[in-house]
Parts: sequence; C-alpha cells; structure tokens
Amino acid sequence: MLNRFSITRYLLASIVSLAFDVALFMVMVALLFDPGWSSAAGYSAGILVHWLISSSFVFPGKARDGAALQLQRLGFIGTAVLGLGITVSMVSWLTDIGFLPVIAKGAAIFVSFFAVYLTRKYGVFR
Repeated sequence: MLNRFSITRYLLASIVSLAFDVALFMVMVALLFDPGWSSAAGYSAGILVHWLISSSFVFPGKARDGAALQLQRLGFIGTAVLGLGITVSMVSWLTDIGFLPVIAKGAAIFVSFFAVYLTRKYGVFR
C-alpha cells in the first residue's frame, strides 16, 4: 500500500523543494544573474530539502543503514546531478533562443521531474 502512493508523495516533496528552487531562481534572475547559473543555484538549494523529505516521507522504510545508506545517498546525489544537468541545459538553451527564463524553467521542471523520479524509484529507493 505504501508504494501505491509514492508518486503522490514524491509530487508533494517536489512541490516543497521546488518552492526553494524557484524562489532562489527568481531572486537571482531579478538581480540580473545569468538564467543558467540561477537555475543551477535554485536546483541545488532544493536538493537537500528533497533528500530529507524523500528519505523519510516519500519512500518510507526504504532508507538504508551504514554503508548502504552512503551508497543510497550517492545514488540520490547522482540523480540530483542528472536533474541539475537537464535543468541547466534546458534553461540555458531555451533562454538563448529567446524564451523567458520563467518559461524555460517551467519546461525544465517538467522534464527533470519525471527523469529524476523514475531513476529514484527504480534505482535509488528500490
């Protein structure tokens, strides 16, 4: 029964993390920082929040102990780097071709959400 609603819990965790991400992104863009770098900073801020929520709320009972926990954390960081790469690449590319930073960020959020969720569900927290 717990696994049945993991996408819902993951979505809620993502919304909380996204609030940190987007707030920092928007502040940096407003201060005229490069949108690509701003998206990297925002995404990075959300990573820690997401780990804390994911390991205790989204995938309860799936956290490991000892050395296995360290490997799980590395897997989580690896998926975060995947999401970061998708986000920065898409925001940089889309703003370079003329999209507004907020639109570019929105597209990147959509793509990276599903890519990261699937790798975490079937890899990190299996």
